[in-house]
Amino acid sequence: MANLNLNKVILAGRLTAEPELKQTQSGISVLSFSIAVNRRYVKSTDGQQAQQQTDFINLVAWRQTAEFISRFFHKGSSICVTGSIQVRPWQDQQGQKRYSTEVVVDEAMFVDSKGESTSGGQYTPDAYSAPSFSSGADEAPKFEEVNTDESFLPF
Repeated sequence: MANLNLNKVILAGRLTAEPELKQTQSGISVLSFSIAVNRRYVKSTDGQQAQQQTDFINLVAWRQTAEFISRFFHKGSSICVTGSIQVRPWQDQQGQKRYSTEVVVDEAMFVDSKGESTSGGQYTPDAYSAPSFSSGADEAPKFEEVNTDESFLPF
């Protein structure tokens, strides 16, 4: 059996408060914030009634991603993020070990349409920008034919 390790999260929701950008002692930007995400489920008692519950999820962003979010997103803004779950242990005042679970944001994207948002786009650190292609409504995309003869396969 392969040793598989995967920790990837994709969330879309709304900011619950105005984000507040802070700096570490060494000058690194950090932003802790939370988003509200609606989750739908079916009640097991009747099996028919769809219910909705809101989850409040804590997130943390660092460096340019933190600066991007604090600049373009405000309380109530829709946001889509990708990242990973992190569990941090800490001690409370009574010396009890506690745990904090949060999502460390790798990417942040706008969700609102351009008319609803002041800016549009996505921020991904060191991302490759793929060229955009525009074609007329009647123009079909041009594809190159691929030879499917198995003798050309390299394996």
